[in-house]
Amino acid sequence: MKISFFGGAQEVTGSCFLFDSGKTKVLVDCGLFQCPRFCDIRSKEPFPFNPKEISALFVTHAHIDHTGRIPKLIKAGFSGKIFSTPPTKELAELMLSDSLGVLEKEAKRHNEPLFYEERDIAAALELWKGIDYYQKLEIGDFKIRLLDSGHVLGSAMVEFEVGTRLSDGQGKKIVLTGDLGNPPTPLLRDPEEVRDAQVLLIESTYGNRVHENRPERKLKLERVIEDTLKAGGVLMIPAFSLERTQELLAEIDDLVQFGRIPQVPIFLDSPLAIKATAVYKKYKSYFNKEVHLKIKSGDDLFRFPGLRFTLTTAESKQINEVPPPKIIIAGSGMSTGGRILHHERRYLSDPKSTLLMAGYQAAGSLGRVLQDGASEVTIFGEKIPVRARVETLQGYSAHPDREQLLEFVSKSKDSLEEVFAIQGEPASCLFMVQRIRDYLGIDASAPKYGETYEI
Repeated sequence: MKISFFGGAQEVTGSCFLFDSGKTKVLVDCGLFQCPRFCDIRSKEPFPFNPKEISALFVTHAHIDHTGRIPKLIKAGFSGKIFSTPPTKELAELMLSDSLGVLEKEAKRHNEPLFYEERDIAAALELWKGIDYYQKLEIGDFKIRLLDSGHVLGSAMVEFEVGTRLSDGQGKKIVLTGDLGNPPTPLLRDPEEVRDAQVLLIESTYGNRVHENRPERKLKLERVIEDTLKAGGVLMIPAFSLERTQELLAEIDDLVQFGRIPQVPIFLDSPLAIKATAVYKKYKSYFNKEVHLKIKSGDDLFRFPGLRFTLTTAESKQINEVPPPKIIIAGSGMSTGGRILHHERRYLSDPKSTLLMAGYQAAGSLGRVLQDGASEVTIFGEKIPVRARVETLQGYSAHPDREQLLEFVSKSKDSLEEVFAIQGEPASCLFMVQRIRDYLGIDASAPKYGETYEI
């Protein structure tokens, strides 16, 4: 049994893992590499495996760094089945269409051909089947099921059983976590515990950092809002369209409902986030118990006084006509594109305003540059002085921190033979590998791109 790492290996994007029993090949995720120009080039390179030999693709969740090369996989000859939870399929359709629009602009700018087209997305959706958590499938030599990872709506871990007799050591249970959630969250259930895996592939995005806890993060959100509104400024929140936006809306809903912050105009200025929020409303059964109680009491988490959805470009431009104080939530989450750039160009030079980072900022992104304290940035070719406050809410990350990750691994410490730290920058995944070795005495490693391990 071999596992090959073709993305998400000592990096946070491009998630792609190949499981090969010798007779059956199954892929988990096929994501886009995301960073400046270098990653655009990597995403277009031929696959280091033959897509025609893959029996099935399992998708952990809809983020584009886990789904963005699926249409390319189709174009390269993959014709097997694609599996995920139903909400992941619906959200992925939104994300892939949105990503294609971005890729079209980049291709035009650099006078390059697109590496997939709309028809490839349509072909992928034809092969794509939504399955429920715990539904066991037999794909050649593998028995596979999905477990709730608590990261975003419908996100899943992928559990493999290979071999016939797990009970007497003749088989193995392998679990790939995908991205795990950061419990407790405003909307979703906690990630499920895994207690009997022999091999674990676990994300390590924050493998060397500790988050604020939930009460602290909500209090900090309240204080940042209050301080900015009191100063008469604009609070800009570059938010990821999937999950982060919906979590923030749920938290702000609470603050508005209980009079913790004044009522001001709050704009959700992201077509993708607006469409994703509609999917969230459709799949309420995936929410945690607390949210179900709120819904039962009549609370609409995504509609509250002051909140406006600006779907069209014209509606987005009208935000400029609304005087401060106001709150603007817009993509992209790392300020690498989208409508947030227009608001940052307008308000970053305003000392009364605040830019609030509510998630991971990848190296090289404008978000990371701002987070690291830049005094000036360039947006749309214009040099913008940064006089606004720049704040970070790490507690709103949809990923667990180093303590939560170690705790997750420890649940299977009696059965684990090997752990692979994936989906983290080198400093993060290597730190986590050393902690697993030191604290739990389990063999652990951080594979590099293209490496294959036999288990």
